[in-house]
Amino acid sequence: MGALPTRFLLLSERGFRVATMKKADVKEFFTRLRNGDPEPKSELEWKNPFTLVVAVVLSAQSTDKGVNKATHDLFKKVDAPEKMLKLGEAGLKKHIKTIGLFNTKAKNIIKLSQMLIDDHDGNVPQSRADLEKLPGVGRKTANVVLNVCWGEPTMAVDTHIFRVSNRTGLAPGKNVLEVEKKLLKNIPDEFMVYAHHWLILHGRYTCKARKPLCRECVVSDLCKFKEKTL
Repeated sequence: MGALPTRFLLLSERGFRVATMKKADVKEFFTRLRNGDPEPKSELEWKNPFTLVVAVVLSAQSTDKGVNKATHDLFKKVDAPEKMLKLGEAGLKKHIKTIGLFNTKAKNIIKLSQMLIDDHDGNVPQSRADLEKLPGVGRKTANVVLNVCWGEPTMAVDTHIFRVSNRTGLAPGKNVLEVEKKLLKNIPDEFMVYAHHWLILHGRYTCKARKPLCRECVVSDLCKFKEKTL
């Protein structure tokens, strides 16, 4: 789950003029996604709240597949902030050196581990405000942790969700916060716990950036995208 690159933002501007999807179509949109995958899961591998925070921090501008490969052995040894501090920054780098920005991420993970011990008795806090105080954790990361770990109806807007929201007319917006707010407003409560996963997976495997698979898309007739590959 990486940050939105400038290139992607520029390519997506034509989507900002798309009409917002009707309420009835939004419900049908998520009903179909739910029918295909009733209880979607995060593709990041994690064992507990701490390892989830670490995995999401590592996923910035990196693929879930790459993060899982790096943390496969790491999480066998380290599943708590105390163990992370014992491993140390140098030891952590050896595990995550294949991930982009690993030097900065290693520093942040060591710092957040210490902060969890000092301020939260070694536990991951369950509030967005406290999560965002942790080094390397922003609004998107906090939303992921709150949703994936505790099932809170949050929306972490990454490149996939931003693209799908603009293309389809589900929640057109010029920045991630605008899209997040519109999604939270437009999506019926019954879908909110899993909506984050459905949109990411739809963008990752069907509504792809360069060549969307519109012919295979189960919601193509509801989508407002004018350049469908049909």
